Amino acid sequence: MQFKDVFQWRPVSGEPLIVDGQTITPQSRALIVRLPVGGFVWHLPTAVLVEQNGQVKRLPIVNVTRVLQLGLLASCVGIALAGWLASRKREENRT
Repeated sequence: MQFKDVFQWRPVSGEPLIVDGQTITPQSRALIVRLPVGGFVWHLPTAVLVEQNGQVKRLPIVNVTRVLQLGLLASCVGIALAGWLASRKREENRT
């Protein structure tokens, strides 16, 4: 089994909906994992396409939670690095 047969990361469009004369189509990226005993699909919403009067607008979806999680992770790494550097400096001052 090759890597591309097990893991796929691809764009996916959902079923278009017509609401008040507008065609709305959700878009996402899908991580598809196929294993011999099963698999799973994980969707990450990326945008919504809105078509009205022949014009198409792409409205991106910003995942605020993910942005905050990455900011928190970066802060934790920064604090850990600062603590490690401070402890190294104290060790150097003792010798």
